[in-house]
Amino acid sequence: MATQDILISADSHVMEPPDLWVKGLPAKFTDVAPRYPEHRTGEGFQRHPGGQDPHARIKEMATDGVSAEVLYPTLMLPLFSLDDPELERACFRVYNDWLIEYCSVNPEQLIGVGGISVYDMDLAVAEVKRCHEAGLKGVIIWQAPHADLPFRSDHYNRLWDVCQDLEMPISLHILTGWNYSKDGLRKKGVEQYRDSVNHKLLDGANAVFDFIFYGILDRWPNLKIVIVENEVGWIPFLVQQWDYYHNRFKVENPLPITEKPSFYFERQVFATFFNDAVGGYNLARWGGDNCMWSNDFPHPNSTWPNSRQVIERHLGHLSAGQQRKLVCDNVARLYGLKVPVAA
Repeated sequence: MATQDILISADSHVMEPPDLWVKGLPAKFTDVAPRYPEHRTGEGFQRHPGGQDPHARIKEMATDGVSAEVLYPTLMLPLFSLDDPELERACFRVYNDWLIEYCSVNPEQLIGVGGISVYDMDLAVAEVKRCHEAGLKGVIIWQAPHADLPFRSDHYNRLWDVCQDLEMPISLHILTGWNYSKDGLRKKGVEQYRDSVNHKLLDGANAVFDFIFYGILDRWPNLKIVIVENEVGWIPFLVQQWDYYHNRFKVENPLPITEKPSFYFERQVFATFFNDAVGGYNLARWGGDNCMWSNDFPHPNSTWPNSRQVIERHLGHLSAGQQRKLVCDNVARLYGLKVPVAA
Protein backbone atom coordinates (compact mmCIF):
# COMPACT_ATOMS: atom_id res chain seq x y z
CA MET A 1 0.00 0.00 0.00
CA ALA A 2 1.00 3.61 -0.54
CA THR A 3 0.58 4.15 3.19
CA GLN A 4 3.84 2.27 3.79
CA ASP A 5 2.39 0.13 6.55
CA ILE A 6 1.02 2.99 8.67
CA LEU A 7 -2.61 2.29 9.60
CA ILE A 8 -4.48 3.88 12.51
CA SER A 9 -8.00 2.65 13.26
CA ALA A 10 -10.35 5.47 14.25
CA ASP A 11 -12.92 3.08 15.73
CA SER A 12 -11.92 -0.06 17.58
CA HIS A 13 -13.29 -1.51 20.81
CA VAL A 14 -12.33 -2.95 24.12
CA MET A 15 -14.26 -5.84 25.60
CA GLU A 16 -15.01 -5.04 29.22
CA PRO A 17 -14.94 -7.88 31.78
CA PRO A 18 -18.58 -8.98 32.21
CA ASP A 19 -18.33 -8.51 35.99
CA LEU A 20 -16.68 -5.08 35.74
CA TRP A 21 -19.61 -3.21 37.26
CA VAL A 22 -20.64 -5.89 39.75
CA LYS A 23 -17.15 -5.70 41.25
CA GLY A 24 -16.43 -2.02 40.68
CA LEU A 25 -19.57 -0.14 41.67
CA PRO A 26 -20.21 1.10 45.23
CA ALA A 27 -22.18 -1.29 47.44
CA LYS A 28 -25.40 0.73 47.17
CA PHE A 29 -25.63 -0.25 43.49
CA THR A 30 -25.19 -3.99 44.11
CA ASP A 31 -28.76 -4.88 43.20
CA VAL A 32 -28.85 -2.78 40.03
CA ALA A 33 -25.31 -3.19 38.72
CA PRO A 34 -25.21 -4.18 35.02
CA ARG A 35 -24.64 -7.90 34.72
CA TYR A 36 -23.44 -9.77 31.68
CA PRO A 37 -22.91 -13.48 31.12
CA GLU A 38 -19.43 -14.88 30.96
CA HIS A 39 -18.01 -14.89 27.47
CA ARG A 40 -15.28 -16.99 25.96
CA THR A 41 -12.78 -15.80 23.42
CA GLY A 42 -14.19 -16.47 19.96
CA GLU A 43 -17.81 -15.96 21.02
CA GLY A 44 -20.11 -12.96 20.61
CA PHE A 45 -18.26 -9.66 20.51
CA GLN A 46 -15.16 -11.12 22.20
CA ARG A 47 -13.56 -12.65 19.12
CA HIS A 48 -9.96 -12.04 20.21
CA PRO A 49 -8.08 -11.95 23.52
CA GLY A 50 -7.00 -8.35 22.94
CA GLY A 51 -10.48 -7.10 23.74
CA GLN A 52 -9.64 -7.47 27.43
CA ASP A 53 -5.88 -7.97 27.43
CA PRO A 54 -3.91 -4.97 26.13
CA HIS A 55 -0.72 -6.99 25.81
CA ALA A 56 -2.45 -9.48 23.53
CA ARG A 57 -3.99 -6.58 21.63
CA ILE A 58 -0.62 -5.10 20.71
CA LYS A 59 0.34 -8.43 19.13
CA GLU A 60 -3.00 -8.68 17.30
CA MET A 61 -2.59 -5.15 15.98
CA ALA A 62 0.79 -6.15 14.57
CA THR A 63 -0.83 -9.11 12.82
CA ASP A 64 -3.20 -6.71 11.05
CA GLY A 65 -0.49 -4.13 10.41
CA VAL A 66 -2.19 -1.51 12.57
CA SER A 67 -0.02 0.98 14.47
CA ALA A 68 -2.66 2.49 16.79
CA GLU A 69 -6.37 2.22 17.60
CA VAL A 70 -8.95 4.61 19.05
CA LEU A 71 -10.84 2.57 21.62
CA TYR A 72 -14.57 2.60 22.35
CA PRO A 73 -16.59 0.44 24.78
CA THR A 74 -18.68 -2.61 23.97
CA LEU A 75 -20.77 -3.67 26.96
CA MET A 76 -21.03 -0.07 28.13
CA LEU A 77 -22.71 1.27 24.98
CA PRO A 78 -26.27 0.35 26.11
CA LEU A 79 -25.66 2.03 29.48
CA PHE A 80 -26.14 5.44 27.84
CA SER A 81 -29.87 4.83 28.17
CA LEU A 82 -29.98 3.96 31.86
CA ASP A 83 -32.96 5.54 33.60
CA ASP A 84 -30.98 6.32 36.77
CA PRO A 85 -28.50 9.21 36.17
CA GLU A 86 -26.53 8.45 39.33
CA LEU A 87 -26.08 4.80 38.35
CA GLU A 88 -25.04 5.82 34.85
CA ARG A 89 -22.38 8.20 36.17
CA ALA A 90 -21.03 5.57 38.52
CA CYS A 91 -20.89 2.97 35.73
CA PHE A 92 -19.01 5.34 33.44
CA ARG A 93 -16.49 6.19 36.12
CA VAL A 94 -15.77 2.51 36.73
CA TYR A 95 -15.34 1.99 32.99
CA ASN A 96 -13.08 5.02 32.62
CA ASP A 97 -10.84 3.80 35.44
CA TRP A 98 -10.57 0.40 33.75
CA LEU A 99 -9.88 1.98 30.34
CA ILE A 100 -7.20 4.28 31.73
CA GLU A 101 -5.37 1.26 33.15
CA TYR A 102 -5.83 -0.68 29.89
CA CYS A 103 -4.39 2.13 27.77
CA SER A 104 -1.48 2.73 30.15
CA VAL A 105 0.20 -0.40 28.73
CA ASN A 106 1.02 1.60 25.58
CA PRO A 107 -0.55 5.10 25.43
CA GLU A 108 0.86 5.82 21.96
CA GLN A 109 -0.91 2.82 20.44
CA LEU A 110 -3.99 2.51 22.65
CA ILE A 111 -6.01 5.72 22.34
CA GLY A 112 -8.78 5.81 24.94
CA VAL A 113 -12.11 7.66 24.71
CA GLY A 114 -13.81 8.17 28.07
CA GLY A 115 -17.55 7.78 28.71
CA ILE A 116 -19.39 10.88 29.96
CA SER A 117 -22.85 10.96 31.52
CA VAL A 118 -24.41 14.33 30.69
CA TYR A 119 -27.36 14.60 33.07
CA ASP A 120 -25.42 16.64 35.67
CA MET A 121 -23.16 19.10 33.87
CA ASP A 122 -20.98 19.93 36.89
CA LEU A 123 -20.07 16.28 37.24
CA ALA A 124 -19.77 15.80 33.47
CA VAL A 125 -17.24 18.62 33.16
CA ALA A 126 -15.27 17.29 36.11
CA GLU A 127 -15.12 13.83 34.51
CA VAL A 128 -13.95 15.24 31.18
CA LYS A 129 -11.10 16.99 33.01
CA ARG A 130 -10.24 13.82 34.94
CA CYS A 131 -10.13 11.76 31.74
CA HIS A 132 -7.94 14.35 30.06
CA GLU A 133 -5.51 14.45 32.97
CA ALA A 134 -5.31 10.64 32.90
CA GLY A 135 -4.28 10.64 29.24
CA LEU A 136 -7.51 9.80 27.42
CA LYS A 137 -7.80 11.62 24.10
CA GLY A 138 -11.54 12.19 23.72
CA VAL A 139 -14.97 11.51 25.18
CA ILE A 140 -18.11 9.69 24.10
CA ILE A 141 -21.64 10.89 24.91
CA TRP A 142 -24.98 9.58 23.72
CA GLN A 143 -25.82 9.85 20.03
CA ALA A 144 -29.56 9.86 20.68
CA PRO A 145 -30.23 12.27 23.58
CA HIS A 146 -33.08 12.00 26.05
CA ALA A 147 -36.08 13.94 24.75
CA ASP A 148 -35.73 16.45 27.60
CA LEU A 149 -32.07 17.15 26.77
CA PRO A 150 -31.70 17.75 23.02
CA PHE A 151 -28.25 18.81 21.88
CA ARG A 152 -29.60 22.25 20.95
CA SER A 153 -30.42 23.08 24.58
CA ASP A 154 -28.16 25.33 26.67
CA HIS A 155 -27.72 22.44 29.10
CA TYR A 156 -24.61 21.30 27.21
CA ASN A 157 -22.83 24.65 26.87
CA ARG A 158 -20.26 23.99 29.58
CA LEU A 159 -19.50 20.60 28.06
CA TRP A 160 -18.84 22.23 24.69
CA ASP A 161 -16.62 24.77 26.50
CA VAL A 162 -14.42 22.24 28.27
CA CYS A 163 -14.09 19.88 25.31
CA GLN A 164 -13.11 22.77 23.05
CA ASP A 165 -10.63 24.14 25.58
CA LEU A 166 -9.01 20.76 26.25
CA GLU A 167 -9.13 19.72 22.56
CA MET A 168 -11.11 16.60 23.46
CA PRO A 169 -13.20 15.49 20.43
CA ILE A 170 -16.75 14.39 21.28
CA SER A 171 -17.78 11.05 19.81
CA LEU A 172 -21.35 10.01 19.04
CA HIS A 173 -21.38 6.21 18.62
CA ILE A 174 -24.22 4.13 17.25
CA LEU A 175 -26.43 2.27 19.75
CA THR A 176 -26.07 4.91 22.47
CA GLY A 177 -28.88 6.76 24.14
CA TRP A 178 -32.63 6.92 23.84
CA ASN A 179 -33.17 5.21 20.52
CA TYR A 180 -34.27 1.85 19.17
CA SER A 181 -31.51 0.08 21.12
CA LYS A 182 -32.63 1.21 24.59
CA ASP A 183 -32.72 -1.59 27.14
CA GLY A 184 -31.63 -4.06 24.51
CA LEU A 185 -35.16 -4.21 23.12
CA ARG A 186 -34.09 -4.43 19.50
CA LYS A 187 -36.77 -5.71 17.18
CA LYS A 188 -36.79 -9.07 15.44
CA GLY A 189 -37.89 -10.01 11.96
CA VAL A 190 -38.27 -7.42 9.21
CA GLU A 191 -38.19 -4.42 11.58
CA GLN A 192 -34.71 -5.36 12.77
CA TYR A 193 -33.42 -4.36 9.33
CA ARG A 194 -35.17 -0.98 9.53
CA ASP A 195 -33.36 -0.37 12.82
CA SER A 196 -29.99 -1.57 11.56
CA VAL A 197 -30.04 0.72 8.52
CA ASN A 198 -32.70 3.44 8.51
CA HIS A 199 -32.94 4.29 12.18
CA LYS A 200 -29.21 3.98 12.78
CA LEU A 201 -28.49 6.37 9.92
CA LEU A 202 -31.09 8.86 11.14
CA ASP A 203 -29.60 8.93 14.64
CA GLY A 204 -26.28 10.09 13.23
CA ALA A 205 -27.85 12.47 10.71
CA ASN A 206 -30.11 14.12 13.29
CA ALA A 207 -27.26 14.59 15.76
CA VAL A 208 -25.05 16.30 13.17
CA PHE A 209 -28.03 18.39 12.04
CA ASP A 210 -28.47 19.77 15.56
CA PHE A 211 -24.78 20.63 15.91
CA ILE A 212 -24.78 22.50 12.59
CA PHE A 213 -28.23 24.02 12.18
CA TYR A 214 -28.67 25.20 15.77
CA GLY A 215 -25.34 27.00 15.64
CA ILE A 216 -23.37 24.89 18.11
CA LEU A 217 -20.41 24.54 15.76
CA ASP A 218 -20.70 28.21 14.81
CA ARG A 219 -20.40 29.30 18.45
CA TRP A 220 -17.71 26.75 19.32
CA PRO A 221 -15.49 26.91 16.22
CA ASN A 222 -12.79 24.61 17.59
CA LEU A 223 -15.11 21.90 18.90
CA LYS A 224 -14.72 18.59 17.06
CA ILE A 225 -17.50 16.00 16.65
CA VAL A 226 -17.04 12.38 15.53
CA ILE A 227 -19.91 10.24 14.27
CA VAL A 228 -18.88 6.64 14.81
CA GLU A 229 -19.98 3.51 12.91
CA ASN A 230 -22.67 5.24 10.89
CA GLU A 231 -20.45 4.75 7.80
CA VAL A 232 -20.02 7.62 5.32
CA GLY A 233 -21.63 6.84 1.95
CA TRP A 234 -24.80 8.77 2.82
CA ILE A 235 -23.13 11.94 4.09
CA PRO A 236 -22.29 13.88 0.90
CA PHE A 237 -25.88 13.68 -0.36
CA LEU A 238 -27.27 14.91 2.95
CA VAL A 239 -24.77 17.77 3.26
CA GLN A 240 -25.51 18.74 -0.35
CA GLN A 241 -29.22 18.94 0.45
CA TRP A 242 -28.59 20.92 3.62
CA ASP A 243 -26.64 23.47 1.59
CA TYR A 244 -29.33 23.59 -1.08
CA TYR A 245 -32.18 24.33 1.31
CA HIS A 246 -30.09 26.71 3.40
CA ASN A 247 -29.36 28.73 0.29
CA ARG A 248 -32.97 28.55 -0.87
CA PHE A 249 -34.64 29.71 2.34
CA LYS A 250 -31.95 31.58 4.29
CA VAL A 251 -33.59 34.98 3.71
CA GLU A 252 -37.15 34.08 4.58
CA ASN A 253 -36.18 31.51 7.25
CA PRO A 254 -32.75 32.55 8.57
CA LEU A 255 -30.64 30.17 10.63
CA PRO A 256 -28.40 30.97 13.64
CA ILE A 257 -25.28 30.28 11.53
CA THR A 258 -23.03 32.53 9.47
CA GLU A 259 -21.83 29.99 6.92
CA LYS A 260 -23.43 27.26 4.84
CA PRO A 261 -23.86 23.85 6.55
CA SER A 262 -21.08 22.16 4.57
CA PHE A 263 -18.59 24.70 5.94
CA TYR A 264 -19.14 23.47 9.49
CA PHE A 265 -19.10 19.84 8.49
CA GLU A 266 -15.80 20.24 6.69
CA ARG A 267 -14.27 22.21 9.55
CA GLN A 268 -15.47 20.30 12.60
CA VAL A 269 -17.21 16.97 11.89
CA PHE A 270 -15.40 13.66 11.39
CA ALA A 271 -16.87 10.27 10.48
CA THR A 272 -15.55 6.71 10.65
CA PHE A 273 -16.02 3.87 8.16
CA PHE A 274 -14.76 0.31 7.91
CA ASN A 275 -16.68 -1.60 5.28
CA ASP A 276 -18.38 0.95 3.04
CA ALA A 277 -17.88 0.45 -0.69
CA VAL A 278 -20.21 3.34 -1.62
CA GLY A 279 -18.37 5.64 0.77
CA GLY A 280 -15.05 4.57 -0.71
CA TYR A 281 -16.28 5.46 -4.17
CA ASN A 282 -17.42 8.92 -3.02
CA LEU A 283 -14.10 9.63 -1.31
CA ALA A 284 -12.47 10.29 -4.67
CA ARG A 285 -14.19 13.70 -4.65
CA TRP A 286 -15.52 14.25 -1.14
CA GLY A 287 -14.55 13.71 2.51
CA GLY A 288 -10.82 13.27 2.19
CA ASP A 289 -10.14 15.47 5.21
CA ASN A 290 -13.06 14.34 7.39
CA CYS A 291 -13.38 10.57 7.02
CA MET A 292 -11.33 8.02 8.93
CA TRP A 293 -10.83 4.32 8.33
CA SER A 294 -11.45 1.86 11.16
CA ASN A 295 -11.32 -1.89 11.71
CA ASP A 296 -13.97 -2.35 14.48
CA PHE A 297 -11.65 -4.84 16.19
CA PRO A 298 -12.35 -7.18 18.04
CA HIS A 299 -16.00 -7.41 17.00
CA PRO A 300 -17.16 -10.18 14.65
CA ASN A 301 -17.58 -7.85 11.66
CA SER A 302 -14.06 -6.49 12.04
CA THR A 303 -11.78 -6.32 9.00
CA TRP A 304 -9.04 -8.04 11.10
CA PRO A 305 -6.77 -9.67 9.93
CA ASN A 306 -7.58 -8.64 6.34
CA SER A 307 -7.70 -4.88 6.76
CA ARG A 308 -5.20 -4.24 3.99
CA GLN A 309 -7.20 -6.26 1.48
CA VAL A 310 -10.40 -4.40 2.41
CA ILE A 311 -8.63 -1.05 2.18
CA GLU A 312 -7.23 -1.95 -1.22
CA ARG A 313 -10.68 -3.03 -2.42
CA HIS A 314 -12.44 0.12 -1.26
CA LEU A 315 -9.71 2.76 -1.45
CA GLY A 316 -7.28 1.38 -4.00
CA HIS A 317 -8.56 3.75 -6.69
CA LEU A 318 -7.42 6.76 -4.67
CA SER A 319 -4.04 8.45 -4.82
CA ALA A 320 -1.36 7.62 -2.28
CA GLY A 321 -1.92 10.99 -0.57
CA GLN A 322 -5.68 10.47 -0.33
CA GLN A 323 -5.25 7.00 1.11
CA ARG A 324 -2.80 8.19 3.71
CA LYS A 325 -5.21 10.85 4.94
CA LEU A 326 -8.01 8.33 5.34
CA VAL A 327 -6.07 5.56 7.07
CA CYS A 328 -3.65 7.63 9.12
CA ASP A 329 -3.33 11.41 8.86
CA ASN A 330 -6.91 12.51 9.60
CA VAL A 331 -7.21 10.54 12.83
CA ALA A 332 -3.69 11.52 13.89
CA ARG A 333 -4.52 15.20 13.35
CA LEU A 334 -7.83 14.93 15.20
CA TYR A 335 -6.35 13.37 18.34
CA GLY A 336 -2.88 14.90 18.19
CA LEU A 337 -1.21 11.52 17.75
CA LYS A 338 2.43 10.93 17.04
CA VAL A 339 2.47 9.06 13.73
CA PRO A 340 4.87 6.11 13.92
CA VAL A 341 7.68 5.82 11.42
CA ALA A 342 7.06 3.17 8.77
CA ALA A 343 9.34 0.17 8.87
